[in-house]
This record gives sequence, structure tokens and C-alpha cells, in this order.
Amino acid sequence: MSKIFGLLKREPMLTVSAAAALVSLFITPPSARLLNDIDWHTLGTLLMMLCVLEGFKQENVLYPLVRLSLKTGSLTGLSLFYIFGVFFSSMFVTNDVSLMIFVPLTIFTFRGGGKERYILPVITMENIAAVRGSLLMPFGSPQNLFLYSRYGISAGRFMLHMLPLCAGSAVLLVIFVLVLYRKGLREPITLDRSQPPPEPGRGRWLYLGLFLLVVITIVSRTDWWWISVIAVVGVIAAADRRLFLKVDYVLLFTFLFFFVFSSSIAANESIAGFLKSAVAGREYWWAIGLSQIISNVPASIVLYPFSQSNAGLIYGADTAGLCSLIGSLASVINYRIYVREYPGQGGRFVKVFTLISWAFFAIVVIPGFLLSSWEM
Repeated sequence: MSKIFGLLKREPMLTVSAAAALVSLFITPPSARLLNDIDWHTLGTLLMMLCVLEGFKQENVLYPLVRLSLKTGSLTGLSLFYIFGVFFSSMFVTNDVSLMIFVPLTIFTFRGGGKERYILPVITMENIAAVRGSLLMPFGSPQNLFLYSRYGISAGRFMLHMLPLCAGSAVLLVIFVLVLYRKGLREPITLDRSQPPPEPGRGRWLYLGLFLLVVITIVSRTDWWWISVIAVVGVIAAADRRLFLKVDYVLLFTFLFFFVFSSSIAANESIAGFLKSAVAGREYWWAIGLSQIISNVPASIVLYPFSQSNAGLIYGADTAGLCSLIGSLASVINYRIYVREYPGQGGRFVKVFTLISWAFFAIVVIPGFLLSSWEM
């Protein structure tokens, strides 16, 4: 029991989702409808992604790209390399995994090169890069995966609608880096080349193959998705069953609990009627606002049944991560990595993160709102 309470204390989002699900069952007593309303397709797809991406981390799949950073000699070039390493990798391995790979490397490199004063601004821009880069792909973030699966949008149309935000964010990130180093665009940094990043593991081809299977399953929208789940789980069980001990089941159960909450609320006519009238036509702002309380992934699940604009909800959920730490689970991961390296500096992280992220948010929030009228 003490382990359960310890887990709930360490994982506030899981605690909130479990509490919300429990309370909702008193509002609407559970029935057979609840099991039908849970999106097992999304949960199965998410399980596959979590398992495969854990394999990516274990086998150092992306570290050949990281080795290229040792060839840069200026702070501007190194920062752009790391930031856009996150930006592009997050499109394929999700925003949280890309941050887990690049943020520790950024801290290590800048600390070793005597440039610690730049660490917080750079990893904050990496956080923005993760949030804005991942929005391009249907599987770049958990909320995109969920909303893409529910709205029935083609992969090409989804990417077309997200491209303006993604491309504009890339240009804006370059400008932010140039402003950061405006007093010395060619300021050098001496890198420690004596300890190069680890080589990719021999199992990388297995996980790359499984990742391709997951992508095909998502994009094709096959009704046989459950066969892919069985295949991925079965192959990993045969190859390295210990990997299952490392998978982030917290995110999986957070999804499950919010599915229960959303289904129970939607089944209550009075509450559902209020939310439908309040959310309809204001999906963009509701997604941004509610995400600051429960994060953008659960906010997407909760608001989906009451939304009429798919673009408004998707654009809002993908913009919400720029407002605060709570707005995106990826931001919380970034915070955890930093305070583990710099205990007691959480307040400083929040200050720098909020300043830079809000500056970015202030520039993109209105264009995002205008684009949200372009229905997918």
C-alpha cells in the first residue's frame, strides 16, 4: 500500500486522473457502456509506441545524430543542432522521448564547455521545439495520436493543416536563438571529445522494424490494429522481456482513467449539455485553458465528446504546452531532468521557462486561433 501511495505522490497527473475517474463513477454509475466508450484502439496503439520507444532509448537508436554535435565549434551552431535535433526527432519518437535524449546531452555538453549560463534558455527552447515539432505528425504526441484516431482525418490532410504552425515555429526558434547569442553569434565552445556518445545497440533494427509496423498501423487506420499490438508485444517478449519493466505505464493508465472520466461525464445529460454549449465554437481556448489544470493530453480526452471543431481542439491542445509546465507532460519531463542535475533550482527553471515560453506563446497564439477555423 505504501508503494501505491508513493507512486501517486510522485505522479500527480496519475493521481488527478484516478481521482477524477473515481468521482465520475459516483456521478454516473458504471455500466456496460463504459467498457464500450473506452478507446481501446488508442490504448493499444499507445502501448505499442511506449514499448518501441523504450527500445529506442535502450538501443541508443538516435545517438549517431548526437555524435554529429561534436563537430560544431560555436554556441550558436551547437544550440541550433540540439534544438532542431529535438524538433525533428519529436515528429517520429514523440516529444517526451526526444527531450529525454537531448536535454541530458545539452546539460552535459554546456557544463563541460563552461557555458552553464546558457543551459536553461537552450533546454527551454528545446522544450518549445518538442511541443511545436511533434505537432506535425499524427503520432508526434499522445494528444495528436488520440485526436487523429477519433476524427478520421487522413495522415496527409493532418500534416497539411499542421505544416504552417510547424514551419512558422521553426523560423521563430531560429530567431530566438539569434537573439540569445546576439552579443556573440560566433562565441566558441570547447567540447569534450574524449567521451563520445555510446554506439547504437545490436537490437536497433528490431525496434526500427517494430516502429515501422506501428506507423503503418496508425496511418492505415486498420481494424486489425489488435494484431499489431499482439505482434509487437510478442516479439519484444521473445527478444527482451525485461524491457516491459521500463515502459511508462503511468501514461497508459492516465489515459485509461481519463477515458473513464470523460465517458462518465458524457453519460450525464445535464453536465454533458452544459459542456457541449460551453465548449462548442470555443474549442481552441478551452483546450488551452483546461490544459493548464490537467495538461493537454487529458484535456483532449475530456473535451473531445463536446467539441464540434476538430481543428480548434487539435490546435489548442498543441499550443497549450507553451503556457506553463502543467500544459504539457513533456514540459514536466524537462523540469524533472533539470532538477535532478541541479537540486534546489526548480524555481529558477520555472522563471526562465515561463519567460521564454510565454514570449513564444504570445507570438503564435493568435495565428493558431485564426488557423483553427480551417477545419480538417
